[in-house]
Amino acid sequence: MPWPASQRAILHVDMDQFFAAIAVLDDPSLKGKPVLVGGGGPRGVLSTASYEARKYGCRSAMPTAVALRLCPHAVLVKVPGERIREMSSKLFDILDRVSPLVQPLSCDEAFIDVTGSQRLLGPPEAIAHEVKRGIRDELGLTASVGVAPNKFLAKLASDLEKPDGLTVIPPDPQAIQARLDPLPISKMWGVGPATEARLAGRGVRTFADLRRLTEQQLHRDAGEEDGSRLYRLSRGQDARPVVPSREAKSVGHEQTFREDLKDVEHVRAVMLTQAEDVARRLRHKHLLARGVTVKIRFGEFQTITRSTTLDRPTDLTDELYRPAIELFDKWARAAFQPVRLIGVQAGPLTHEPLQTELFTDPTREKKRQVEQTLDQIKDRFGKRAVHRGQKPNDERTYDPRNGYG
Repeated sequence: MPWPASQRAILHVDMDQFFAAIAVLDDPSLKGKPVLVGGGGPRGVLSTASYEARKYGCRSAMPTAVALRLCPHAVLVKVPGERIREMSSKLFDILDRVSPLVQPLSCDEAFIDVTGSQRLLGPPEAIAHEVKRGIRDELGLTASVGVAPNKFLAKLASDLEKPDGLTVIPPDPQAIQARLDPLPISKMWGVGPATEARLAGRGVRTFADLRRLTEQQLHRDAGEEDGSRLYRLSRGQDARPVVPSREAKSVGHEQTFREDLKDVEHVRAVMLTQAEDVARRLRHKHLLARGVTVKIRFGEFQTITRSTTLDRPTDLTDELYRPAIELFDKWARAAFQPVRLIGVQAGPLTHEPLQTELFTDPTREKKRQVEQTLDQIKDRFGKRAVHRGQKPNDERTYDPRNGYG
């Protein structure tokens, strides 16, 4: 059924076995094997178990020693915190593209309110597909997404078809009850073992059973506050808003390559695409950037950043790309090595309105009109629908031994 324009649309994005998936991404030989991520030793605890390991009863927060007894042939690995933060940052960059209303729950899980994004990006299910596609194409990972008219239903939906699932619960009371009624009450947010046992004593094992109780009966069983919450959730009701927990200080896009890039022009072309993406996201959020930072990783995971302040805040691709390339070229001339990761970041950000100065230059005004037109095309047909060509690198040539000539 079509999603009513006036109805809230919430996504819950939950990465599949995030830490274990990163380990497999970085070491493909682990694919298909039971993988445990966590600390070793007598006091070690798991942070994640792969789906192959979960078949043996392994799970997160379990002592590592217990998990290895359950699955002796499992592979125990550690994922560096820096790597987790890098992938989490990339994930939230993808989520930020579809809405400014992103509420992180952890490094790999978030709510997104896309109610106001439908005019530009299409119906909620299409936005969810775009999020999943971005995660797959840019991170090499999968996520399960729930789409629903509120946070409770969206989170419930994302867990119903793991891994790599997409479940939609439409804003229709009958459809909501049909989806909820057969589910065990253990699926309900806030129902722990004690509450579950207490309700089981009254013959309540499913959402449908719970819905037969009056609110007053639930007050007696679970207390007034929890009883009212259970009463509402059993009917799929949840008025909690999506509350962004952080104000963006920068907007960036970075890419890790499976093999180090030895071709400077290839790196520059990637940076152009990144600058386009960053500028587009700035315009969508009505933000301007006061500076540009370039992140470069090379060699044995050596990472450097180079930053510059802009003459005036901007959201134009050229005005972000030019200083980014100047920063990259300065490093490349002095000490180029094959590049493992490249990133372009704009910030600090400002909400200041565009000054009249922006439009006193007819060339700048025309550029912005062109970019807004490109934004509309990409919003409708996808960001791969159109892109600008890269100009030759002035008249300079690049020699890996001598730098630019």
